Amino acid sequence: AVSSLPALSDCSTTFVFRLAAPMALRHLLAVAVTVLALDMAAAGGGSAALGVNYGQVADNLPSPQAAAVLLRALNATKVKLYDADARVLSAFAGSGVDFTVGLPDNMVPRLASDPSAAATWVRSNILPHLPATSITAVTVGNEVLTGSDATMLRSLLPAMQSLHAALAACNLTSRIAVTTAHSLAVLSSSFPPSSAAFRHDLLPYITPLLAFLAKTGSPFLVNAYPYFAYKADPGTVDLDYVLFEPSAAAVADSATGLRYGNMLHAQVDAVRAAICAADYGRAVEIRVSETGWPSQGDGDEAGATPQNAARYNGNLMRLVAQGKGTPAAPGEPLQVYVFALFNEDQKPGPASERHYGLFKPDGTPAYDVGVKAPTIKGLKGSGNGDGNGTGSGVGMVVGEGPAGADGFAVGPGGLYTISDATHKVRRWRWTESLAAMAAVLAMVSWS
Repeated sequence: AVSSLPALSDCSTTFVFRLAAPMALRHLLAVAVTVLALDMAAAGGGSAALGVNYGQVADNLPSPQAAAVLLRALNATKVKLYDADARVLSAFAGSGVDFTVGLPDNMVPRLASDPSAAATWVRSNILPHLPATSITAVTVGNEVLTGSDATMLRSLLPAMQSLHAALAACNLTSRIAVTTAHSLAVLSSSFPPSSAAFRHDLLPYITPLLAFLAKTGSPFLVNAYPYFAYKADPGTVDLDYVLFEPSAAAVADSATGLRYGNMLHAQVDAVRAAICAADYGRAVEIRVSETGWPSQGDGDEAGATPQNAARYNGNLMRLVAQGKGTPAAPGEPLQVYVFALFNEDQKPGPASERHYGLFKPDGTPAYDVGVKAPTIKGLKGSGNGDGNGTGSGVGMVVGEGPAGADGFAVGPGGLYTISDATHKVRRWRWTESLAAMAAVLAMVSWS
């Protein structure tokens, strides 16, 4: 038997397991493993992981429960937030989705100057959601090193170190990485990929940051958008090349002989070359923390169409599903986070900034990416759902194929309401609990 477990509300919590009946434990372990295997088979657990950015700069988004349904349809098992929204993290409890959460820019100087602020942030934003919700990384700020604030530049690494220390005090550094996301503007050049290097003015900040990532086993995150290259020079840049089309002419790196069939891989390998030049090439994993294509733009934003967005993200998803790496690291499957789940109507800047979503706020696809997804009907979308099926999402009707293509029992015509989706989340929680118990029991030896 297992003793009652206290809530994970502070770093002094310990777990005590009392063994009582060896045979009962064996039976419980067998049941847990069987249920977990069945659930993985039903969910298609063997496919490659897809990451999606869940931005919320909008006033018309559906509730987190609706987002959970859409992400499930995409087979997305990794989600990146730009904050640590408690509503979202609670709604996904037990889902098996791995979250990267964000510490906002305005908190970076505070964590750098006051280590106790990091401990407070962890207690408030991380611990209440563990272990029900899987949090695997925290990003400290976003594209800080390509900003113009000198205080932010100096504060970034100390803030990351403070947060890592706060997580270490809770014995969480083995499961939660501390990192930060960069734009490609940290590079002084990016082509050919093998010649890329970091900007000289940023080396005093990037070199120790790479040392931190290598020491802690944390990934280097890059926001890479081939769209920007095409938008800047549509007359020269081959559209098929930036859209992952098989018909695109490959571009060769004369120094290495490697051939690139798409621009994203070339951009990632440019970052890889820059890291290698700083002598951290093999110790730091590279992940694409953002990439995407807008489905609409202003008149001077070439290529921002639903057709191109569908081609980019559809081809990207298929590439991720194949588990392929880049030409410079073919044996290392590239982890990618698509930007973004929803169109965000309150983002500033050109029209394209408000049209990167895979879905519109009413839950309908912004375009067809060749992935079967549910449609959400009858949703006004206030963005104020409480995450428990009692807000604006109540009664939302979702269609997911004939008679429930996801393997769950549904109502007439293959439709179910958001309250049924909440039951799915509870089922996820049960499965996750069994999985966790199986892992614990597997580590316990008995005669």
